[in-house]
Amino acid sequence: MLEKIQGVVLKTRDYGESHKIVTIFSRKLGKLSAIAKGAKKPKSRMAAVTQPFIYAEFLMYVNKGLSTIQQAEIIDSFRPIREDIKKTTYAAYLAELTDKLVEDKQPDGFIYEQFFQTMEWINSKEEADIPLMMYELKLYKKGGFAPTVDCCSSCQSVTPPFVFSIQEAGLLCALCRSMDERAIELPKGVVKLLFIFATVDLQRVSTISVKEQNKQLLRDLLDHYYDHYGGYLLKSRKLLKQMDLLK
Repeated sequence: MLEKIQGVVLKTRDYGESHKIVTIFSRKLGKLSAIAKGAKKPKSRMAAVTQPFIYAEFLMYVNKGLSTIQQAEIIDSFRPIREDIKKTTYAAYLAELTDKLVEDKQPDGFIYEQFFQTMEWINSKEEADIPLMMYELKLYKKGGFAPTVDCCSSCQSVTPPFVFSIQEAGLLCALCRSMDERAIELPKGVVKLLFIFATVDLQRVSTISVKEQNKQLLRDLLDHYYDHYGGYLLKSRKLLKQMDLLK
């Protein structure tokens, strides 16, 4: 079936001597892979449009297996991302996380919108740690392993104070905290941030101000949580960690 879609290239890999297999994330069809014939040839019209992070319109034959790109035209190359190593690393993490946790050909308009808004944020602003964490929590929910951040994960109490338990997949109240001796102490403000990050649309946020120590606490918490429940190694996360060490 011939389809015209708009989407962002998440990744590419070589296929044979002159072709590429391109993974695209779109609102209309979700995530799908397609062959771009001749895309490895320097003079091919497909060469530029099949680079990672390109936002383009694709005309393709969509099949049950591997689809085939017939034509493609760049809408936005996200040039600032390509010219800044920090932005490139943010975008690589966003793309890899999406590729790992989003199932093929299962469209989800909300997740796509959050993904695209995060790409635009990375493209236009200096720091993207907070938008990435907001997107991650929403993606965890889609993946079926989101932490409980609106009440105690054991008794559903909404009475603070709370600690965060990776073992129990979310907050624990004072009465239930003994269920996990390794539960992490959280300042009241961080508990509120977790709820906001998990529920608020990024489009509603113009600026986000979080203390550096709280931002690092949240980053470490989500990293440990993903390691426990995510199930996939994220190569780009290592690059993010290296960037943090260089600050």
